[in-house]
Amino acid sequence: MKIILIMGLPGAGKTTLANELAKLIKSKRLNADEVRRAANDWDFSIEGRKRQAKRMADMAKKIKDDGNYVIADFICPTPEARNLFPADYIVWVDTIKKGRFDDTNQMFVKPEKFDCHVTTQDAKSWASKILKDLKK
Repeated sequence: MKIILIMGLPGAGKTTLANELAKLIKSKRLNADEVRRAANDWDFSIEGRKRQAKRMADMAKKIKDDGNYVIADFICPTPEARNLFPADYIVWVDTIKKGRFDDTNQMFVKPEKFDCHVTTQDAKSWASKILKDLKK
């Protein structure tokens, strides 16, 4: 079982891709907005984002330990946040130059390490490619 991180700017297509991939593999889903809503934590400062990454990581580890694939979609904007999240497979959804939130655009650091670089908003096609890659 693997933890799959689908990361990128807001509006890039992370959730759409995650939903398509979830149709192809039996997995549990973690969506950042749903996790924030449940925690009632809407702090988007650097500290708030690290807290969110840790929260998502703890949930993902528990789901994986229970024997499930996990697909987590969230911005994960900085290397520090990414280091807090134990992804086995990283998908960078790089389909837009700027998201809808200036503070996020300013803090977002393009990842240096990823397993799949999504460059178009064609979730069905990319989900199939990712599935093939995961089966290797």
